[in-house]
Amino acid sequence: MAEIRVPTLGESVTEATIGRWFKKAGDAVRADEALAELETDKVTLEVNAPAAGVLAEIVAKEGETVGPGALLGQIAEGAAAPAKSGETAGKGAAPKPAPAPAAPAPKSASAPAAPAATTMPPAPSAAKIAVEQGIDIAQVPGSGKRGQALKSDVVQFAARQAAAPQPAQEGRVQELPAQEARIEAPAPRVPIPQEDSRREERVKMTRLRQTIARRLKEAQNTAAMLTTFNEVDMSALIELRKRYKEAFEKRHGVKLGFMGFFVKACCQALEEIPAVNAEIDGTDIIYKRFCHIGVAVGTEKGLVVPVVRDADRLSLAEIERTIAELGHKAREGALDIADLQGGTFTISNGGVYGSLMSTPILNAPQSGILGMHKIQERPVVVDGKIEARPMMYLALSYDHRVVDGKEAVTFLVRVKELLEDPARLALGL
Repeated sequence: MAEIRVPTLGESVTEATIGRWFKKAGDAVRADEALAELETDKVTLEVNAPAAGVLAEIVAKEGETVGPGALLGQIAEGAAAPAKSGETAGKGAAPKPAPAPAAPAPKSASAPAAPAATTMPPAPSAAKIAVEQGIDIAQVPGSGKRGQALKSDVVQFAARQAAAPQPAQEGRVQELPAQEARIEAPAPRVPIPQEDSRREERVKMTRLRQTIARRLKEAQNTAAMLTTFNEVDMSALIELRKRYKEAFEKRHGVKLGFMGFFVKACCQALEEIPAVNAEIDGTDIIYKRFCHIGVAVGTEKGLVVPVVRDADRLSLAEIERTIAELGHKAREGALDIADLQGGTFTISNGGVYGSLMSTPILNAPQSGILGMHKIQERPVVVDGKIEARPMMYLALSYDHRVVDGKEAVTFLVRVKELLEDPARLALGL
């Protein structure tokens, strides 16, 4: 019997959610065939069959939270007969014991009933919250597979404790976990008319979408965010691209876009204004002497930011090639954890969707993000005459704890100068 287990998820990733199973119990599988999809807070991973045979048992169901090395299912190797759902296939295999019945909910928070024995350890997120709030995880009745305690179980248990009257001598120290639990638990949704509810569709947020929501809100709550704007005349870049795009693609095998120029311009500006490329660590500021530029890419499952590493050392062709490869991997859901880590500055191009102006949110712990927007012809004054020029608004959101207003404005003006005179990029001026 071959076991199907959760693979190593990568640095700082401690849990994943089972998105879907591609096979059901009793289906024949081939070695290395994709069996299930795991959603982490960074990427989506596929779990492949360790051997050929029959999928005998699915232990972890869709929507469950699992950690690295957790058992997902088992494969009966060879040409065994298909197994019935919930049974272990294979001649001579021991029958699967029936799970222990779930314990009844405690009658009071002050004297909780001990839950029935479980064969599953608590979910990592549940264990983490229990430690933070001083809760004995063994006292929490689990609602997951085989009585596994889930994050929601711990939150509800903490809420029941908070609602119960507490002895006066317990003091403020023991009240804090209850307060945190009330903050953690989401407020109930306001009831709506039944006629409207029938026309709604409720879809569970993917782990990636949950992480995006949490990280963006954390950035707003933590950083002193401010945005400064400027506009760039794209005439020179458009003319340069029009003149050399065919020769560039023929020579380097990749299309010449605008993003490569923006990455090069930002790298040069970051070298001159290092605060925009820095981050806060406690009471220290860490200045990065390298440029790992994150390029935001929209996918069906949400926004991801793959990183172009050492962009300051790459040629324009190498940058364009790397961006094209990362964009393709992002849309195919094939990004690795390493593709998303280590960025020092981010560029987001809302212009591809028609955005004329926006205020991008920082990608913490970075201190700066550049927002590109739609190229639109607008009347501008050139040498005392009004002309129609292809203009783009640029927005730089920055962390005012690290970056002063003068540095932010200087950075954005420098980017503008480099883009309006792209020969500066080639000459390093």
